[in-house]
Amino acid sequence: MKPSTVFAGVASASPASAHTIFVQLATGGQTYAVQYGIRDPSYDGPQTDVTSRNMACNGPPNPTTPSDKIIPVMAGTSVTAVWRHTLTSGANDVMDAGHKGPVMAYLKKVTDAKSDSGVGDGWFKIQEDGYSNGNWATNKVINNQGNQIIHIPPCIANGQYLLRAEMVALHGARQTNGAQLYMECAQINITGGTGTATPKTYSIPGIYKSNDPGLLIDIYSMKSNSQYIIPGPPLFTCP
Repeated sequence: MKPSTVFAGVASASPASAHTIFVQLATGGQTYAVQYGIRDPSYDGPQTDVTSRNMACNGPPNPTTPSDKIIPVMAGTSVTAVWRHTLTSGANDVMDAGHKGPVMAYLKKVTDAKSDSGVGDGWFKIQEDGYSNGNWATNKVINNQGNQIIHIPPCIANGQYLLRAEMVALHGARQTNGAQLYMECAQINITGGTGTATPKTYSIPGIYKSNDPGLLIDIYSMKSNSQYIIPGPPLFTCP
């Protein structure tokens, strides 16, 4: 977990407009079509129960649509997870800017990315961003037209993976299960990795607790020098 400074601000916005979906993946100079290789729901709502198996790759009340596509990704490169308010929204409609929080990404090595549910052990965190220099990570993604840039470690093994991109909105996090977590899983096949590192893995559900300081928090009453702790396991980096 990584500490970061948070600014005490007040924001208000329509709860519905806060919703968001990871709809496209861009890699290797190509931006794939909406829902290509991603298990997207038609509804853009959040998960709020961190003990639910739907925390892995989303699910009811946001039933996801299976995909029979796997996207090729080179280890050591960066991919872009593209977020939109709905499946048909444009780059100017990503997520309400008043809903602030951290942004994260995880990988899980699987035998078959098209059929693995994502539930259970095997996940490791490859990206985290919380608050720095006056900006929440969610606002960085919004201001970047919904683009979340994710670096794929060069030292991991080749093979099929689930890539779980996640944004968290903390406007309602004053109460237990008030944090809104948004996530989808892309199905990817990584090549070019050295395989020299074996990341420590974690289970989803299990990476978060409802009383984690990064999920049970009043972000609007914090002082300018307060610390925000990004939830979840430690960030994996290559040796």
